[in-house]
Amino acid sequence: MREPFDTRTGLNSLDLPGRPEETRVVVAMSGGVDSSVTAALLKEQGYDVVGITMQLYDHGVAVQKKGACCAGQDIHDARRVAEQIGIPHYVLDYEDRFRKAVMDDFADSYAAGETPIPCVRCNERVKFRDLLETARDLGAAALATGHYIASRQGANGREMHRPRDLDRDQSYFLFTTTREQLEFLRFPLGDLTKPEARALATRMGLDVVAEKPDSQDICFVPTGRYTTIVQKLRPASAEPGEIVHLDGRVLGRHDGIINFTVGQRRGLGIGASGPDSEPLFVVKLEPAARRVVVGPKDALETHRLTLRDVNWIGDAPLESLPEEGMPILAKVRSTRPPVKALLKADEGGAVVELLVGEGGVAPGQACVFYEAGRGDRILGGGWIARAESRWRPAPPSDRGLRAGSER
Repeated sequence: MREPFDTRTGLNSLDLPGRPEETRVVVAMSGGVDSSVTAALLKEQGYDVVGITMQLYDHGVAVQKKGACCAGQDIHDARRVAEQIGIPHYVLDYEDRFRKAVMDDFADSYAAGETPIPCVRCNERVKFRDLLETARDLGAAALATGHYIASRQGANGREMHRPRDLDRDQSYFLFTTTREQLEFLRFPLGDLTKPEARALATRMGLDVVAEKPDSQDICFVPTGRYTTIVQKLRPASAEPGEIVHLDGRVLGRHDGIINFTVGQRRGLGIGASGPDSEPLFVVKLEPAARRVVVGPKDALETHRLTLRDVNWIGDAPLESLPEEGMPILAKVRSTRPPVKALLKADEGGAVVELLVGEGGVAPGQACVFYEAGRGDRILGGGWIARAESRWRPAPPSDRGLRAGSER
């Protein structure tokens, strides 16, 4: 972080007017090392820091599970850190709103044959909406989080940029952040690496979190079996149906589309017809017909994405983009690097043309936009409504024997 206060500009290290001791900042404390270091850094610089931890679900079996986010142990750890650095700490019961805004959406999305990203919905609908308003009610000038992302003042307001530590880049999960929210949010870890954050925790004596493992699971699926949650919330999603090939052949049956995701190869349960059979992958899910559609790997290569619910934080209006499209870098999975693409405005959303095909892209996932060139600045993103491939089935005479799949 920068020096606490710049006497020339009258701005503190958070780009806010006034000295740190005159500036209240609410920190979202999850109980992990990142948010703990965020709170401790701001306290060390002299800010009036208030820590808030959200209780999002009935902790139950997740309380003692390592690697589970927002479990009961995390609330305990956040409280201990707050006591140690000397800041007030509050636990807010957001269980009901979390269930409605995140868990129900997760179940509905899976039942619709999509691959949802609940962490994005949690940021969008709970942390950066409900918690942000709570921070305003507490008289805070900003809400700070431990996300690895950077925000800077630009010509047209605050901009969101990828962090220094690209291995920890969380921009994919923050693409729904609006311009208005960016003005109030701060991300003090944007210029730090994860090892540096852990080293700071050790230096500050935050032993309870300094070596704490990162959360790995979806917080409300502590066992890792998301199908159990979906089936409980949406029983009809587990109804059986057919497994069919892209060319129309019925290859088998399944016990519910929620057991499958686009790109899946193993566990299809349809066997192989011979040693020369081509491997088959889940290409799409058809919930209305309860069909799992499979095909060769080439059929997974996506070149065109139709997006809905687009959040745009670029400078010019989305509708003003040139008809031939605006060059961008597009990211279709959190673990994949951005690739060259063209962004086009479309009625009710946007279309992205990927210059190089991407495999395993599924409706319900996100496509995040980055500025062309270095790809440092985030321009927004949208939810994938449709992923289109250029693959076409061979003529009937060329199909050969029935294809199979590795189990």
